[in-house]
Amino acid sequence: MATVEMVMPKMGESIIEGTILSWLKKEGETIDEDESVLEVATDKVDTEVPSSHSGVLKKILAKEGDVVAVGAPIALIETEDAEEEQTAIETEKEEPTNASNEKEALLAAAPAQTSSIVSPVTENAGGDNRFYSPLVLSIAKEEGIDKAELAAITGTGKDGRVTKNDMLNYLKVRTKASAAPIPKASPSISSGDEIIEMDRMRKMISERMLESKRISPHVTSFVEADVTNIVLWRNKIKDEYKKKMGESITFTPFFVEAVAKAIQDFPMINISVDGDRIIKKKDINIGVAVALPSGNLIVPVIKKANELNLTGLSKKINDLAGRARINKLAADELSGGTYTISNVGSFGNLMGTPIIMQPQVAILAVGAITKKPAVVETPTGDAIAIRHKMFLSHSYDHRVVDGSLGGMFVKRVAEYLEAFDVNTKF
Repeated sequence: MATVEMVMPKMGESIIEGTILSWLKKEGETIDEDESVLEVATDKVDTEVPSSHSGVLKKILAKEGDVVAVGAPIALIETEDAEEEQTAIETEKEEPTNASNEKEALLAAAPAQTSSIVSPVTENAGGDNRFYSPLVLSIAKEEGIDKAELAAITGTGKDGRVTKNDMLNYLKVRTKASAAPIPKASPSISSGDEIIEMDRMRKMISERMLESKRISPHVTSFVEADVTNIVLWRNKIKDEYKKKMGESITFTPFFVEAVAKAIQDFPMINISVDGDRIIKKKDINIGVAVALPSGNLIVPVIKKANELNLTGLSKKINDLAGRARINKLAADELSGGTYTISNVGSFGNLMGTPIIMQPQVAILAVGAITKKPAVVETPTGDAIAIRHKMFLSHSYDHRVVDGSLGGMFVKRVAEYLEAFDVNTKF
């Protein structure tokens, strides 16, 4: 028999910690490798975590409600693998024997990149000996909060630990304190009014949207696109497509394909901002907003979208959207996006002014496709014809995307949609 550690897995390039929501298995129960044993919440998604080994769940190290860094141990599993036992014994021998040595070993082993740190670090802030996660320290650095100020922030986490929400709440108060006092309007509550508590996802969405509007000065450009060729082609092949592929083809793959092509033409849309630096992304990873049954939105990401053809995009989008609606997405499938599309047309809206998904710098809202009379050029002159048209709304971060670039980009997306080849094969 051997005892091995199960650690908090890496769940995305920007995720450095998770909160234990619930254990799906109890101590003493037998578990199989890859069987779901607990549910974890990150700042992006709630997800089930599979077991790293087969065996018996000997001991649970992280309780429900604990915030655990990626790479930190969360459980002990008893296995029958002798090789694993030897590894476990050697690991145990190498562990420091007191708290001071543990801290020194951790700091010595931790690489420079924050995203790779595998456990919480401590920072002595003017005599403050509390633990601070890499995320909290990163926020403090970004906002210019020194050690003394950090030490004064009240923590609501375990053992008084300062959480991400504590930092966000403090920053709100800090911002208000520097401005002229404005009376807060409180809503009146009448008899019969229903009070609904925000769920965890709605709270996260609220925080992100407020944060994005604070960080990025939003500007929106609008273009109307003629998508008649796409509508007619889809109507012609959709039954055959469903019979052959076993699923429907929506308009979303066409939008993603056009955006991916336009990004290749205007790569300075595919960037993020880090202080005074602009990070130009190599990969084109397009997020697509999906409405959940709860009414909330979630944004799965199509990695390297420019490398997929129309059929590949359709299958990928259907898969991600389907699993998103039943909460079966992995955290990594919600991270790494470099540009986002929101289909407001699916709700019957003609256009919208979407809010940027940080740290991206732009987002496209696609409106409803409607029939309109329009002037078209023919060999014998101009004529009035019924065309299928839609509005594209492009919101961008005016710190780094000027009106010319933002406007040219959305115009190029429209041009790719309008130039769709009706002879396309799938």
